[in-house]
Amino acid sequence: MDGENVYPAEIERVLLAHPQVIDAAVVKAGDLRWGERPVAFVARHVDGPDADELMRLCREQLAGYKRPREIRFIACEDFPRSTSGKIQRHVLETWIEREAS
Repeated sequence: MDGENVYPAEIERVLLAHPQVIDAAVVKAGDLRWGERPVAFVARHVDGPDADELMRLCREQLAGYKRPREIRFIACEDFPRSTSGKIQRHVLETWIEREAS
């Protein structure tokens, strides 16, 4: 992320600490005011947390500028992954860019 140093892994660690979160990835999205903003993609169990609960968790553990501005829920199998199983963040960023245009 631009400006202040925001490390996606730090936000992901907080999200993944919730026992009902299966996986999470944080990517950057364009923002008119700040240049970039963090957006979290989260896979959760059926009875998992809602966005408000995860935002509250982030508020408790992260500085304001590090918190995701948006949480998007997707199925775990919908995370785009490389052949080695790593989440392809650039694909998630492309999803956001397409929606913005």
